Amino acid sequence: MSLADTATLRTRVEETGLLWGLVGLVALLSLLPIGRLVVEGLAPGGQLSATALGKVLASPTTWTATWNSLVTAISGTVLAVLVGGSVALLATLTDIRARNAFTFCFVLPLMIAPQVTALAWLQLFGPSSTLLKLIGLAPPLGSRNPLYSREGIVLLLGLQYAPLVFLTLRAGLRALPKELIEAGLAAGAHPLMVLRTVVLPLMTPPLVAGIALCFVSCLGNFGIPAFLGIPGNFIVLPTLIYQRLAGLGPGVLSEVAILSLLIGVIAMAGILLQDFMMRRRDFRITTTSSAARPFELGGWRRPVEILLWSFAILVLALPFLGLLTTSLIPAFGVPLNAATATLANYAYVLIEHAASRRAFVNSFLMSAGAALLIVLICVPLGYFIVWKRSRALRLLNLAAELPYAMPGVVLAIAAILLFLKPLPVLNVSLYNTVWIIVFAYLARFLVLGLRPVVSGYLQIDRTLEEAAQVAGAGLPRRLVTVIFPLVAPAAVAGALLIFLTAFNELTVSALLWSSGAETLGVVVFSFEQGGDSTYASALATITVLVTVGLMLSTTLFAQRLPQGVLPWRD
Repeated sequence: MSLADTATLRTRVEETGLLWGLVGLVALLSLLPIGRLVVEGLAPGGQLSATALGKVLASPTTWTATWNSLVTAISGTVLAVLVGGSVALLATLTDIRARNAFTFCFVLPLMIAPQVTALAWLQLFGPSSTLLKLIGLAPPLGSRNPLYSREGIVLLLGLQYAPLVFLTLRAGLRALPKELIEAGLAAGAHPLMVLRTVVLPLMTPPLVAGIALCFVSCLGNFGIPAFLGIPGNFIVLPTLIYQRLAGLGPGVLSEVAILSLLIGVIAMAGILLQDFMMRRRDFRITTTSSAARPFELGGWRRPVEILLWSFAILVLALPFLGLLTTSLIPAFGVPLNAATATLANYAYVLIEHAASRRAFVNSFLMSAGAALLIVLICVPLGYFIVWKRSRALRLLNLAAELPYAMPGVVLAIAAILLFLKPLPVLNVSLYNTVWIIVFAYLARFLVLGLRPVVSGYLQIDRTLEEAAQVAGAGLPRRLVTVIFPLVAPAAVAGALLIFLTAFNELTVSALLWSSGAETLGVVVFSFEQGGDSTYASALATITVLVTVGLMLSTTLFAQRLPQGVLPWRD
């Protein structure tokens, strides 16, 4: 065998071994937990669990929670589409100024944990609102907080996920060829007619994708329904699962597995409906060009800018001020003034409260560790998906996206079922440890690291990698010395997105945490449920400041990133 044949054989062996290792990792993180959930929900012990299935399906609470979930998810999606779609059209197609700054502010709520959003809005309204008391507009004592209702949940879900619709539609609008718009204008059509007859029909794919993603996110959201629904006795499927598991423990795993499958079925129905709608028409664009020239608003530009920034301030600044003012008072309901203002709540959560200190360490280490491990997985995985295209690799890509497409509570139940018993051979249990949360983070956020890396590969000239291969460098060496430096900016951006998302999350860790394995989301939730709103507000304020600081830090390397990797940057 010649040296060339030997080198070729070695390359094939390296690629095959690495690929199968990645297949095993994706199967472990994506397919195994969902498979275990299906087995437990439908056939525990090898036989159909007719008792558990009948008990769940015969319970009126199940169908009440299901109906409430559908109503809030659909209504929240409609609100998100109206808000996010309108803002995307105005911010992308018109000549408004300070576009980057506005995009940052509008997308920011999406990067803040839902439970923090819910807490901030709760502190803004109600008779004990510190901010409203400060300006003399607080409702009378004894008044009910209007957010403790179905309408309150729908409002916050819509505002939380409007940026999702904004981002998906904005990406499509920026790729719209200018010839199509200019042809319509040249034919004498009014800009509104061009919008209705040209732009919106071509934007159906990103709009439908945003709707599907928004629906699944609203359906699986735990933080907002937990903060607003549980006090108002309004139960949805994620909070019903949490209450069943928290109140009765592992003995009801078969029942909560069935409830989780019910959420999964509804979510998959939404995704399949999206696919059906997209197959009915051909939306391909046969021309490409530079971005279209924005519509000139003329005398309407300043009013539109005032409207957009007023909305951003209403959605972002006012709730944060409500959160901040509540964190500065000694007890909930005490008015804020020079005599009562205090930093004692911050001292308590940062220094005195042991669970809060552990939560900071746990959330930082788990989020950073998951981000690092996912990058190490995604760099070689992206290499195969982009540069070794095949149907099998497309399926592998879809498998990696599955845990993110499913509601987080479904993944949490799947992880519990998978690790409730000690691991075979090793006889080590991950249940009630931080490691089960790390596993769930790896599975849940794998796609957040993969998408930026894939975008990075698509914009890389493969010449350098091929030259290294011709020179005899094996795949591991090429990945370390050639490929990783080229995709490093996109990989770092993906790691930052993972860290920001995992650092404050609650949906997964609410069901997986244990004593000593608390996360920031869990501690904020526990403070609020226990009536310690000032401590919850202080801790939530810190997490918001950390989130904003990390997002602003991306300006240091934003110019080196592929377009669209950071959702808050052009």
